[in-house]
Amino acid sequence: MEYKYWHRHYDYDVPTSMRYPRILLHDILQIPANACPDKAALIYEGHTITFWELRDLVLRMANALRTLGVQKGDRVGVHLPTCPQYVIAYHAVLSLGAIVVNLNPIYTAEELIGIARQTTFTTLITIDSAVSAIGQLCRHCEIPRVIVANLHDFSEKNHTESPAALQEGWLSFSSVLNGCEDTTRPRVSIDPEDPAVIQFTGGTTGIPKGAVLTHANQVTALVQVTAWYTPRVKLTPREKLSTLIVLPLYHVYGNIVSNWAVYNGATQILVPQFEIEKLMNLIASFDEITYFPAVPTMLSAIVNHPRVKELKINKILGFVNSGGAPCPVELIEQVKDLGIFLTEGWAMSETACTGTGNPVMGLKKAGSIGIPLIDTDIRLVDLENGSTEVAPGEPGEMIIKGPQIMQYYWNNPGETANQLKDGWLFTGDIVVRDEDGYLFIVDRKKDMIIAGGFNIYPREVDEVLHQHPKIEMAVTVGVPDAYRGETVKAYIVLKKGEAATDKDIIAFCRERLAPYKAPKVIEFRDSLPQSAVGKILRKTLREEEIAKHSEEKQE
Repeated sequence: MEYKYWHRHYDYDVPTSMRYPRILLHDILQIPANACPDKAALIYEGHTITFWELRDLVLRMANALRTLGVQKGDRVGVHLPTCPQYVIAYHAVLSLGAIVVNLNPIYTAEELIGIARQTTFTTLITIDSAVSAIGQLCRHCEIPRVIVANLHDFSEKNHTESPAALQEGWLSFSSVLNGCEDTTRPRVSIDPEDPAVIQFTGGTTGIPKGAVLTHANQVTALVQVTAWYTPRVKLTPREKLSTLIVLPLYHVYGNIVSNWAVYNGATQILVPQFEIEKLMNLIASFDEITYFPAVPTMLSAIVNHPRVKELKINKILGFVNSGGAPCPVELIEQVKDLGIFLTEGWAMSETACTGTGNPVMGLKKAGSIGIPLIDTDIRLVDLENGSTEVAPGEPGEMIIKGPQIMQYYWNNPGETANQLKDGWLFTGDIVVRDEDGYLFIVDRKKDMIIAGGFNIYPREVDEVLHQHPKIEMAVTVGVPDAYRGETVKAYIVLKKGEAATDKDIIAFCRERLAPYKAPKVIEFRDSLPQSAVGKILRKTLREEEIAKHSEEKQE
């Protein structure tokens, strides 16, 4: 890649361009299986699986799936939370040349039906807590193979739950795995350019879009991340390298962290669900955890936990990365005040979860998503014409090009043409670039509020709200307004034990924002809707307001 002006900010031993290994994604498991076979690959609820044991489990499951009829090119729905069965199924499916369709285990039957029809997956590996939804799915879509896992099969903890009742023809994950002792490597001809994963985006309306990521896309992404974080990881001996994964593995963020861990021989400490009390106790039970990938809502819960200083987690967590959603500047400062090493970056499902990042050892800017990663080019273009580059300091839509970018949206040529143009992916993020080339997200293009002719970026208001000492979480939304077209409404979750009025919040914002940007309406809530990865769902709140507005007009 030709020299770019932001390259001068790269860490001293991070290359500006690389040659990427022509290895298949599932073959990365053989690296730690040979280099550190007896090291813990997975730790889950007190149970440990070594890298060599994980290799054997993957091969047994791959051969079992092959016996059941799974072939190259088949789509296989992996409908599991963060647990060992996900890791086993993921690598097993890829070993056969089949394509992983990542599915959120709390999807409703209706959501699953839409994705099943779109991808026509013929095998579904699911969790027993979802059997009701899967039963409804199977009444609408023909799925020849359904395999059901129990969340506690690889747990040392005692559990008394009875296994869920399986419909006729369904199989249990444990019986499929235990019924096959064949650890022969499947000899399937797979090219790095073959699809590996269909990663569904959040979607703003209708059925989400399925980004097709090849083996090469995924391997490129994990090698980019490995090189980017080399300065920090070098400080940790390989035998101690580990990562705490609370993120859902079916999400692109959790997915790349898991791949990074396998590629680098890092132990994955898997947590199936984010519960702050359990997480704090778990962190305290370790002497050292190299890497904790998180989202802002997780970090906010940790920072505001009463035991955070007592547990001295800054001595346990080597470094933390914030992603999935913009992290408020005030929250970044609070994390750093605890003595925790924090980086922030940006990525999408369509970019295999790499895009930009702050240098590990170099210049960081609070609130910035950093600079483009290795072999990645970014432009900021005019919001109207989508082609003219904007000047530094001016907001523009961020478009991105690089070897990690998806190939297309599965079975959706129309959306592919809208989003991919001459190799450039149009992200929908409105971004400002400063004189050093550092990027700052202003907002999502679809989230921008237009009130009385003024463009208002909700993130700017969110940043001010997070500076209020009584607020734990906040999000700003444009809601219908008869006079201004839209007006600014803020949803607030206060810290425990705190009290405030809407007038207090509005006055606080008016001191820090132009009058037209300050919220006009405040709604206090006990919680805010979040995605599986912990991103606050602004669109859900907006949809609620639009529905409410429509009902009021009808009345």
